[in-house]
Amino acid sequence: MNDTIQSNLDTAIKAMDIVKQYGFGSSTITVLNNISITINKGEIISIVGPSGAGKSTLLNIIGCLDTFQHGYVQVLDQDISPFSYDELATFRNKHIGFIFQMHNLMPEFTALENTMMPLLIRRVSKKEAKHKAFELLENFKMADRAGHKPAELSGGECQRVAVARALITQPDIILADEPTGNLDRKNSDILIELLFNDCKDKGSTAMVVTHDQSIAAKTQRIITLIDGMIQSETMN
Repeated sequence: MNDTIQSNLDTAIKAMDIVKQYGFGSSTITVLNNISITINKGEIISIVGPSGAGKSTLLNIIGCLDTFQHGYVQVLDQDISPFSYDELATFRNKHIGFIFQMHNLMPEFTALENTMMPLLIRRVSKKEAKHKAFELLENFKMADRAGHKPAELSGGECQRVAVARALITQPDIILADEPTGNLDRKNSDILIELLFNDCKDKGSTAMVVTHDQSIAAKTQRIITLIDGMIQSETMN
């Protein structure tokens, strides 16, 4: 680990001086410009800002889905900067749960089977995975829809299944990119309440990219990005 990185048992995520660019020479585009951010364990924060501000890019870098040119990222006391592709994938599977705007459920599988999938990938027994998935769907008020495939579910129901799938491994960190972007207000409120309550119960850290100010207002801290730089941080 880089000697400049300070270990802190209370810190879940620490990114320092992150620079992310695309292209070369005169066509270089800087998406993130010396971004530094620290998130404590158990903290629920939101990232807001206009389209193109770099919100999703920052989320993907912290989530081990994207690389960067300068700086370092420490997640759960691990410097992920030098990790190989396989090491990033292993770390991601073990510690991070993702929720995206599109639910990305597998259409050929039921809600229950989709929710089970991360545990099956970890080689958890089918019996145990099924039990945990059904229990989680019950908590999300989806038990009566467990046997239905995505095409038979509403948008709000599909997104609840997607959240359950992200949470089933009890990840240390939840990263959500516009998780309610395709939902109406009622379903958006239901989903966020379920997500944040689960994070609080489990002590998970959550980072939510959103354009919805009502969601941001429910987080402990709001970080505003503009043109690849942090413009402000506000405590709620």
